[in-house]
Amino acid sequence: TGEKTKKAVKNLKPGEAILLENIRFEKHEFFPDKKNNKLIKLAELADIYVNDAFSVCHRNHFSITVFPRYLKTCAGRLLEKEVRVLKKIKIKNSLYILGGAKPKDYLTLLKQKNKILACGLFGQSCLIAKGKNLGAQNNYLRKQADLDKKLIKQLKNNMKNIKTPIDFAVKINNKRVEIPLENFPSKYGIFDIGEKTINLYVKEIKKAKSIYMKGPPGASSLKEFEKGTKAILKAISKNKGFSLIGGGHLADAIKKSKIPRNRFSHISLSGGALLSYVAGKKLPGLEALK
Repeated sequence: TGEKTKKAVKNLKPGEAILLENIRFEKHEFFPDKKNNKLIKLAELADIYVNDAFSVCHRNHFSITVFPRYLKTCAGRLLEKEVRVLKKIKIKNSLYILGGAKPKDYLTLLKQKNKILACGLFGQSCLIAKGKNLGAQNNYLRKQADLDKKLIKQLKNNMKNIKTPIDFAVKINNKRVEIPLENFPSKYGIFDIGEKTINLYVKEIKKAKSIYMKGPPGASSLKEFEKGTKAILKAISKNKGFSLIGGGHLADAIKKSKIPRNRFSHISLSGGALLSYVAGKKLPGLEALK
C-alpha cells in the first residue's frame, strides 16, 4: 500500500501485470470494519475487482468483502464454475463421508439429518464420544484433534445418524495390522480404517443418491495406509449419483490412486468454504458479489 506499490501500478503498460505480496501478511486484512483501514488505498489503484477464489469466500476479510463496496465487481470463471456445480447437489439427500484431522469443523453438519460415515480422526473422536477407549490414540486425539470434554459432549449429542468404524489398521513393526474394535484399547496408534469398515461403508455408498466426501479416512500419504482412502474413493467413482469431493488431500489421493477425475461430478480444492456451503451458511465472499 506504500508509494512503491502506487508507482509500480501507475507505470504498468497495456498487457502487463503486477503481482503484489500476499495481503494476508497485512494485519488490517483481518479487520474489515476497522475505520481508516489502510488497505482501502489499494482500491484507489484499480477499476474492477474480480474474486476467482471460492476457497476463501467463507472469510469475512477486507480483500474479500470490502473491495466490492468501492469497485465494479464480478466473479472469475473458476468461482463461477464452482458455484454453478455446487447448486446441482441436493444436500438433503446426500450421504456424507467425513474424515480428515479436524473433527470440530463438522459440528455444523451434524445438525442436519444426513447419514454420515465417520472416518479419520473424526470417526475416532465419535467412538470416544460413544464411550469407547482407544488406548494410545486417545492422547493423540487430544493433542492433534483438539478433542476435549466440550467437543466430546457436542459429538455425543449428535450421534443419531453417524456410522462409526468397526475395525482399524495400526502400525506394528512398520507394517499394517488390522484390529477389530472390540480388541481396543490398544497401545498402537491408528493409521487407517480396516477391511470390515471399508466393506460396511462401500455398501452404504452403493445405495447413495448423492455423496459429499471431505478428508481421507486414514494416512493416505503412506502406502501401507492408503487402502481405506483408495477403496472409498473407488466406490464413489462407481456410484452413478452426484459426487462432490472436497479438499486438497483427497484431490492428491485421487491422483495417486489413478482414478480418472471424470468419474467424480466435482473435485473441489476448497476446504472451509465448501464445508460452510454444504452446511447451508451464507458465504461473505459470495454475498459481497451480489
